[in-house]
Amino acid sequence: MIASRAMDAKISILCIAGPTASGKTARAVAEATARGGEIISVDSRQVYRGLDIGTEKVTREEMGGIPHHLIDIRNPEERYSAGDFVTDAVHCIEEICAQGKVPILAGGTHFYFDALLHGLPTGVATNQELRDTLEQYSDEELYARVVHADARRAAELDPHNRRRLIRALEIIDALGAVPPRHVEQTNQYEPEWIVIDLPKEELRARIDTRLKQAFERGLIDEVQHVRARVGDARLNELGLEYRVVGEYLRGERSEESLLPTLSAKLWHYARHQKAWLRKLGHSCY
Repeated sequence: MIASRAMDAKISILCIAGPTASGKTARAVAEATARGGEIISVDSRQVYRGLDIGTEKVTREEMGGIPHHLIDIRNPEERYSAGDFVTDAVHCIEEICAQGKVPILAGGTHFYFDALLHGLPTGVATNQELRDTLEQYSDEELYARVVHADARRAAELDPHNRRRLIRALEIIDALGAVPPRHVEQTNQYEPEWIVIDLPKEELRARIDTRLKQAFERGLIDEVQHVRARVGDARLNELGLEYRVVGEYLRGERSEESLLPTLSAKLWHYARHQKAWLRKLGHSCY
């Protein structure tokens, strides 16, 4: 078990981070088995029921008997924010510690790690007129606008997460830049990091292998079911796999284009994740 430091009474937690397809799930289960821990998912999409193949959601067999938290806790029609995650993660950490076990936070939504450890951005009221205007732009155009206006904030964002890109531009429009997060949570936890940062050739191969397996397991059918349930606008917010397959289901791209398109976009996303990991300044394992 990770020992808390008595001098400041911080709560010790283990954080396992890495880009998509890097092996975080297996490492988290191995660490939980060795240390006597429970796993808290740090994934903005695995909270949703029915998003299984596209999110590479951990299976019952892969859990290896280790309790996993914050998976399948919302319906896809609902919204789950970073603020919701912080509230839920704090509660989970307290419960796990009360049992004398190690809280292990593992996942690829690095914004959630930031929110838990460093707090949430300052709130700004919704500007619906601006949002309607921004919805006309592509993800790439939205990201370029954030980079131009606030490079610091852009470096923290997923270039393909439209909702957060638009929110960033909304805050920038109101304040000129996205203020640094409040640090209400900063002194509460003492994180030990395990950062999985594979060589690019190996990671690219793992992404392609995982994608092929996802299609073999029925990714297209899963996206079709989710689309029928939530509609195209919400589908586009649920991540690259759902947005790109959704384009195919609407007749906007060929089936043959799915694998190469998703491979390229997921690799771009993984490179963005790797850049965030490098900022941690921790050793990689």
